[in-house]
Parts: sequence; C-alpha cells; structure tokens
Amino acid sequence: MAGADKAGRSYNAGTMPVTPHSEMPAQERAAHQLITPDALVQLSLADAREVVRYMQPQRVDAGTAIFRAGESADVDYMLLVIDGDVTVEGQASATSEGMVVTVLGAGSLIGEMGLIDGEPRSATCIAATDLSVGKLSRTALAKLIKDKPAVGARLLLAISKRLSDHLREANRKLMTFTQVSRALQQELDAVHAVNRRLLAPKYGADD
Repeated sequence: MAGADKAGRSYNAGTMPVTPHSEMPAQERAAHQLITPDALVQLSLADAREVVRYMQPQRVDAGTAIFRAGESADVDYMLLVIDGDVTVEGQASATSEGMVVTVLGAGSLIGEMGLIDGEPRSATCIAATDLSVGKLSRTALAKLIKDKPAVGARLLLAISKRLSDHLREANRKLMTFTQVSRALQQELDAVHAVNRRLLAPKYGADD
C-alpha cells in the first residue's frame, strides 16, 4: 500500500521506516510479534493485524503457572507472548520434578496444540517475568473464521506448519537419540564379550 512520509516522499510497505516495537501501539506491536520466526512467520502483517483483533490482552504476574502438563480443563486457547519471558518445563515421569526445557521470549507462541485439539497440556509453562500476552481462544478463532474465512484459513495453515515443524524436529531428535542408544548398546555388548572371554579360562581351571 502506497503512502507518504512527513517530507512528502512516497513509500510502500516494503520501504516503510521501521518503528521500534516499544514505540508502537499495543495492537500493532502484537501484530509484529505474531509474524516473528518463533510465532507464525508465514502470516502476512495484514493477516496478523486481523488475527490480533480477535485476541484478548492479558497481564500475567511473574511466577504464575500459565498451565501445567496434564491439565485438561480450559485448554482450548493459545497465547502470544508480547513482552516478558516464559519457562517451559518437562517431566520425565509423573513423579519426577519439572526440568526447564527452554525459555521463550517476546514473539513466542505457547499452547497452540490446545487451541487445535483441546487435549491436555503437554508441558508446564511458568511466567519467568511479568508478562503481556494476547490470548486467542477457540471461540475467538471460530468467530475469526466466520468473519474472515480467508484469514482464518491462512492462520490455521500457519499453525499447522508450525506444529509440523515441531514434529519433524522431535522426530529428528528421536532418531539421534536412537542412534546414540544403539551405539552405546554395541559398546556394552563388546565389553560384555571381552569380560566373558577373560573369565572363561578361570572358570574352566576351577572345574
């Protein structure tokens, strides 16, 4: 879209001067955060502005458990982190303590799987600092799809792409883990074989 700056020079969306996010209105800042690599980079800024209109702004105090792994109530929403940091914790088992897996900052999405499938949360997310977030519920998503079907479709495709990327990365890590485990097992088998050979003559002599 063409326009002009204060000096009368023309510009388009690709040549507009970049305004620091901290100086932008809250809704515009949220739209820019939504299209960062840690969120939904496939969306256009125009689409992001539409999506943000359906989000509910919220403040979260530091130390608050945004949601916990295994929770099944009130799971049908995702959050866009606009300001602040979130720690993501995982558990090896139901009885083990949580371990910080990663720390997410501004421009990150959390809870998008719950928005899509409504299943229990797969990780625990804690507000590491005071947070400013945008909440998109499934009800709001349904309204967006009804009001702006093309934008809603592109949003769902972007979320699906993000989830697919996460799944591919998880599969890659699983394959690496499997290869390491196989190599370790081969090393153990070799050690056991050596031990058996060393111990066999001794047992034979005792007989």
